Amino acid sequence: MSRTCKIVLAGNPNSGKSSLFNALTGLNQKVGNFPGVTVDKKTGTVLLPGNLKAEITDLPGTYSLYPRAADEQIATDVLLHPDRPDLVVITVDTSSLERNLVLCTQIIDLGIPVLIALTMTDIAHQSGMSIHTETLAQQLAVPVTVVNPRRNEGVDTLKKTMVTIYSNGRRKQLQLPPAFTDTGIFPVPLIEAVKSFTHATNEYAAWHIACHYETSPALSSIQKKYIAGIYHDHPVRKAEIQAQEILARYRKIDQIIKLCVTNESRRNDIPVTERLDRILLHPFWGNIILLGVLFLMFQSIFWLAQYPMDWIDAGFGAMSTWLSDHLPHNLWSDLLINGLLAGISGIVIFVPQIMILFGLITLLEDTGYMARISFLTDRVMRGVGLNGRSIMPLMSGLACAIPAVMSARSIQNRKERLITIMVTPLMSCAARLPVYTILIALVIPERLLLGFISLQGLVLMGLYLLGLVTALLVAGVMKLLIRTKEHSFFVMELPVYRMPRWKNAGITMIEKAKIFVTQAGKVILIISLLLWTLASFGPPAAMKAVEEKYIRLLQQQPDNSEVLGLQYQSEKLEHSFIGIFGRAIEPAIRPLGYDWKIGIALATSFAAREVFVGTMATLYSVGEGESQDRTIREKMQAATWPDGRPVYTLATGLSLLVFYAFAMQCMSTLAIVKRETDGWRYPAIQFFYMLALAWAGAFIVYSLAS
Repeated sequence: MSRTCKIVLAGNPNSGKSSLFNALTGLNQKVGNFPGVTVDKKTGTVLLPGNLKAEITDLPGTYSLYPRAADEQIATDVLLHPDRPDLVVITVDTSSLERNLVLCTQIIDLGIPVLIALTMTDIAHQSGMSIHTETLAQQLAVPVTVVNPRRNEGVDTLKKTMVTIYSNGRRKQLQLPPAFTDTGIFPVPLIEAVKSFTHATNEYAAWHIACHYETSPALSSIQKKYIAGIYHDHPVRKAEIQAQEILARYRKIDQIIKLCVTNESRRNDIPVTERLDRILLHPFWGNIILLGVLFLMFQSIFWLAQYPMDWIDAGFGAMSTWLSDHLPHNLWSDLLINGLLAGISGIVIFVPQIMILFGLITLLEDTGYMARISFLTDRVMRGVGLNGRSIMPLMSGLACAIPAVMSARSIQNRKERLITIMVTPLMSCAARLPVYTILIALVIPERLLLGFISLQGLVLMGLYLLGLVTALLVAGVMKLLIRTKEHSFFVMELPVYRMPRWKNAGITMIEKAKIFVTQAGKVILIISLLLWTLASFGPPAAMKAVEEKYIRLLQQQPDNSEVLGLQYQSEKLEHSFIGIFGRAIEPAIRPLGYDWKIGIALATSFAAREVFVGTMATLYSVGEGESQDRTIREKMQAATWPDGRPVYTLATGLSLLVFYAFAMQCMSTLAIVKRETDGWRYPAIQFFYMLALAWAGAFIVYSLAS
């Protein structure tokens, strides 16, 4: 049986590592043009020349083997693990060669076979820099290739070199000389003890195992106690030794660069990125442009998605009418039309908006603009106990809170990381978008301001800004409540501006639509079918009494059968199991302007926010009887209180929008927060403070708007 080659991709953040992973494996992994996009290691397979199967792992970006955050720790743990890879491919940003070579030389000194993939060479050439790759390979004593994963250039050569290195390593044990480290600076007793009691293959690997022994998943508790005892008997100034090592590396790297790099002076040629940043990072105009970008984004979500959503809505309405007219009226046809089809319509109708939102976010990331948002917001963030690095999880929260919470691992300061996790779910994620859309369409008129600005789009933008402002205010409160002496500094590399990859945006849109339909769709369908069951059945005595009542009324008023039929369906729904539950919780939500049907939707939404639409589609379909020619929005517009007042007034709609903007209605996010904070304490605090904020905010808005 042929052995699978284990290859690891390592490199600095924003060095093209994840793009190379995509080019090698063909997986549609998310790629963004800003540091820290890769949070966990990701794995894919590729068939190399000679039918060699390789398993490729994409590690989180890190600047050195001295991790400062949880995501960098992942990369270090993999490289120091006894089950080490057959080959490490290191992506090196040619335009920042000096900084990238620090990590590169560290990995070489671990004694692992290394292949260097030079990226961003086009940017280096634009600045007048020429790299002599053969000389660089000689100086580093490892193979060097040039790749451009964005254009799929040099990838075939890279694959052939991988096979060559792997074959050489299989024929003989490949050991690279530790040419970049003076092992004499490391404490001998510690190094010798670690080498004798762990899997360390050389002095440099032993030093790093000793530095990270407390968090290493590869060491047993006995080994950790042993190393702790060595530290106790032989105290070591780790920070001082690490600083000496890094400085020595930079001196060696400077010598290598002098031999391998040629620079042509271009003093008068100001790079395009620098010229753009003078405007986009301006303290005043930069923020104005940012607001303009957000404005265009949310206007586009309504403008571009309006037609496909209308077509989908009308299509499902026509399908329901056709099925109702041609199928026999029994329990199974009711399940198909009012349960299954109503649930599916609540999923599919919002796919266009989900795709547009993710497509626009991908374009912002790919151009490099998303990283600029961090710098623009750093001053505001620092005022509430965070820093500019926190904006990445917050902006990621516009798509989904789950990966956004996980990406907070890149924040080094524990207090800032915890506050970021606690407030990130306040950002309006894509799951809220279907709720926002249908409620805005119900209570906000389709009016154009100044002839081209959509009022509905402005309200949608306002909801997203409300989430951001509230997150900052809550962060400011938590800054006062959470005490720590730890301080942090915000240092972040800004990528160059690039033309977006439209193919990448298209792939992301399709993948996110699939995820929404398959993952969120499963939850919505299950809940829709469960709701149909609970809405169609109830206590036998109560349901029988309702049926007998309307049989008598129909006998007395045979000419009023249509109206009586609608009244029968409505009263039957109220006496069903779900109706009884809704009536029980109605007193708690009546102050917010909600009826019992909305209460049921709020309850089911705690599984996933987008379930609200599917719930309303099912409830109003079941309660409507045989009339299926109206869309979900039309059914909700026609909903009334017992006294004839419309349920969805402006006050009720705004109240619901605020409730959904604040409430923590996502069990999956709570599970991730529990994992990231190692317990249920913070998820519980998060759930109850957001619920209280949602109820209070909705009550205030309803009271003011009534």
